[in-house]
Amino acid sequence: MSRLIVVSNRVSVPKARGAAGAQGGLAVALGSALKERRGIWFGWSGKETAEFSGDLHMQKNQGVTTATIDLEQQDVEEYYNGYANRTLWPLFHYRIDLAEYETGFGKGYERVNQRFADSLGPLIEPEDMVWVHDYHLIPLADRLRTRGNKNRIGFFLHIPWPPRNLLVALPFHERLVTTMLAYDLIGFQDTESVDSFLGYCRKELQAEIGEDGTVTYDGRSVKVAAFPIGLDYDEFLEGGQNGDARQAEQRMRSSSRHRKVIIGVDRLDYSKGLPERFDAVGRFFDTYPERVKQTLYVQIAPPSRQDVGSYQRIRSTLEQKAGQINGARSDVDMVPIRYVNKGYPRRELFGIYRSAHVGLVTPLRDGMNLVAKEYIAAQDPEDPGVLVLSRFAGAAEQLTDALLINPYSLEQTSEAIREALDMPLDERKARWEKLNEVVKTANVEQWRADFVEALSS
Repeated sequence: MSRLIVVSNRVSVPKARGAAGAQGGLAVALGSALKERRGIWFGWSGKETAEFSGDLHMQKNQGVTTATIDLEQQDVEEYYNGYANRTLWPLFHYRIDLAEYETGFGKGYERVNQRFADSLGPLIEPEDMVWVHDYHLIPLADRLRTRGNKNRIGFFLHIPWPPRNLLVALPFHERLVTTMLAYDLIGFQDTESVDSFLGYCRKELQAEIGEDGTVTYDGRSVKVAAFPIGLDYDEFLEGGQNGDARQAEQRMRSSSRHRKVIIGVDRLDYSKGLPERFDAVGRFFDTYPERVKQTLYVQIAPPSRQDVGSYQRIRSTLEQKAGQINGARSDVDMVPIRYVNKGYPRRELFGIYRSAHVGLVTPLRDGMNLVAKEYIAAQDPEDPGVLVLSRFAGAAEQLTDALLINPYSLEQTSEAIREALDMPLDERKARWEKLNEVVKTANVEQWRADFVEALSS
């Protein structure tokens, strides 16, 4: 069996399954594959150094070898904060208005990808397979090929791929995509992203597109397909039996004071549609004022990328909207919205999900959104809640028995909340059973196995 080399921007040091603070399903699945194939997980250490040396920091934890490098402050600013998160992230989430195009960002992005290749290349043995993850490292295969690495190299994008008419707004977009074609396998979360990528290759590069999604360009053939990611379902349910999960559920039930709970759990990011969601909840309370005392909306939104201006603005916007909704509708002993700017361990989230009558997952654009799947997995089979899901989340392609909505429509979201709260038990059970079967079977282990098998062949 050939070795597997996993490459990502950051490396998650493996921990024992079920350990406190253990990582999510992706890290567990990748760690499992690396153990099976005696592999290495390579990436940035998260640390800065005064001068880049390329020195490798090697560790072995839980049977998985990790190799990391330190980056210079300029690298972090241009490659990570700049091109990855201020250029590609907004553009790939259809927010062309927020994308920043600076020459220094692009140069830093290419420089760091070259540094990754130079440090990683010598570790790769002739029969190894290399699996590169996400938008930070799109050109990496091209840099490895230039060094002479001829291995099978796969790439998986965890975020959406934008339509051609948006991508062409990116300076040097052709160079970005042609370097991507140095991979042997390119995986996306859903068929919409696959179609957008193939459409770009056909129209902008005049590449030949096969019926099976193979792109032939400049003498190379690359397979392109959808590999929707899932949960580590069994591990998530096992964590839900823990005392922390049960205590979190009881805290939510008692503190809600018999009100029906609507839950939202999202990283604080403009792609998640949080201002629109707050407005829709406000519309719901305006349309059904008698429900203000019957309903509690809880939004958990831990901060992210706090040094980027657009994230600072969205936090300020949400604080203002939450204050306005509560100020107009609260009583001395009751508020209709709880807005929490902190994260919770996954075991506690299990209990919080389970206590909620409605899961509100309404991104404006998302690669997958595993919160939707976590909410389903956490439900009580005898009294399940209802998932209200944006049709622009990658999960909507699989979770068709959720209440699918357009998050830009306040009225549609408001009415979906009402429908979810009023849905009869028989219908809730029927929908949940179908959704849960998808979440259980299309899990993260299946995703990993499907991708590695496709890359192997």
